[in-house]
Order: sequence, then C-alpha cells, then structure tokens
Amino acid sequence: MLKYSNIPIIASFFCLWLNSLFSKEVQIIVGFSLIFTFGILHGANDLLLIKNMKNSTNKISSKKIFLYYVIVVLFGLLLFYLIPMVALLLFILVSSFHFGDQQGFYLDFKVSKYILIVYPFIYGIVILFLLFFLHSNEVKVIVTEIIRFKVPTLYINEILLTSGLIFLSISAYFYWKFESFRKKLQTELFLLLVFAILFKTSSLIWGFAIYFIIWHSIPSILDQIKFIYGSFTFSNFIAYCRNAFAYWLASLLGILLLYFLFRDKEIFNALFFSFLAAITFPHVLVILKMMHKKTTKNP
Repeated sequence: MLKYSNIPIIASFFCLWLNSLFSKEVQIIVGFSLIFTFGILHGANDLLLIKNMKNSTNKISSKKIFLYYVIVVLFGLLLFYLIPMVALLLFILVSSFHFGDQQGFYLDFKVSKYILIVYPFIYGIVILFLLFFLHSNEVKVIVTEIIRFKVPTLYINEILLTSGLIFLSISAYFYWKFESFRKKLQTELFLLLVFAILFKTSSLIWGFAIYFIIWHSIPSILDQIKFIYGSFTFSNFIAYCRNAFAYWLASLLGILLLYFLFRDKEIFNALFFSFLAAITFPHVLVILKMMHKKTTKNP
C-alpha cells in the first residue's frame, strides 16, 4: 500500500479534470464500466480468501462454502424484495462501516473496542452521506424506486450533520490525546475536502465510481493479494484475476440479465442497486475476517 498511497490523490485530481471533458452521459457510462470491472472484481475472490484463512473453515469443502455464500446473496435479494426499506438501511449501515474501515482507521493506541467499531463506521457515514447530500434529488428517486413508495424526507442533511459532529468530536479528542494519530487525521480531513469537490462537480454515478474504485476497490484488491500470496506482484495480480474470473463473470451476467429484462422499466435502478447490495453483504463479512487475521498475524 505504500507505493499506492499517493496515487489516489493524483488520480482524484485527474478525475476532477476529466469532469470538464466528460458530459454527464459519458460520466455515467465510464462510471458503470469501472464499477463492473474493478468494483465487482474486488469482491469476486471472497471464496479464495475464505479458503486462505487458517481456521475451522478449512475443514469445510469448497462446495459448501460456495453454497453458504450463495445463500447469503439470495437472502439479501429476498430481503430487498420482501422488506426493501429494512434491506436498504442495512446496506447503508454495512457499506458505511466497510468504507470507513477500508480508509485505514486502525487505531494503534488503547481505546475502547466499541470506539474501534464506531469511529470508522461514523467516518463511512460521513463519506456516503456527503455524496447523498450533494446529489439528494437523484438519491431520492433511486430510494423511492427501491422501497416502492415515496417518503416525505430522507433526513440526509440531518444524518450528515449529526455524523459529522460525532466524527469531529471523537477526532478532536484523539488529536489532543494521541500525537501518533495527528498526521493521519490531518490527511483524512484533507481527503474529505477532496471527496466533497469530486462529488460536487460530478454526477452521482461518476462521483461514486471515483471513490469506490480509487479509494476502496483497488486498495482492497492490493490488500487481498498480499493476504493470499504474501506480496503484490504483477504475476500475483494475474493469478488473482484468474481465480476471480468465474465469480466476476457470474456477477456481471446477473447484472446484464437484469438490464435486458428491465431496461425499459423504472425499477431497473432499484434492481441494480439491490443486486450490488446483496453481493456486498457476504463480502463485508469476509473482509472483516481477513483484516482480523492480518491483525493477529501482525499485532
């Protein structure tokens, strides 16, 4: 990650420049293309990650692991079909923690274990709702399609303000209490400014794609390759892609099937995001387990 650490900032400002060249339609096309490639790829090797975790799951056959994984995905889809509001709220909560955790808020000082969970979760909420706040009209349309009825308000402003105040309060305490955390916090506050500019100047899909790919998916892929193979090399990257290909292709075909069946209907956006949410649920659990194994290996 050290070699990659400066690339996201450069890439983000490059994407800012692209905003002036791309129309909104082109941004959406390129954004979806990135999500379909690197975005889906970063979650397509979950089964290989599970097999590389030296615990009791090694005793379970690959077929059973695959079956359990598919059951979780199908449960997620069923939840979106039966209780879409609950499923959507769960997806936002899970994604927020996942995004905040991937940003690297691994506290190397003694704090409550609850803070270790709450802090990255709140940070993820801030990032996600910053995007929602700057594209609130588009978000309201998609949410209405997902839950199948119109809500008076989504409380986006209130949630962003509340989570922002909580995040700043905890951050201020850590900044005052722990000198080792100050540089990291300064960097993240600068990045929040970068994210705000990116989200403001781009479409909803383009802004989400930039963050999701540059700041989440690619760093996650690098972490996964190091966990599976011990180090990142081009040959290990090729092996990673080869192992992920079947599951990546299956996910892509599932999305394409939804598109061809429902492309002319208003519910396509709802089905698309529901499908992404469903495959996100098991992925987050796998990555949390992977990070735990990394932590126990390198205390």
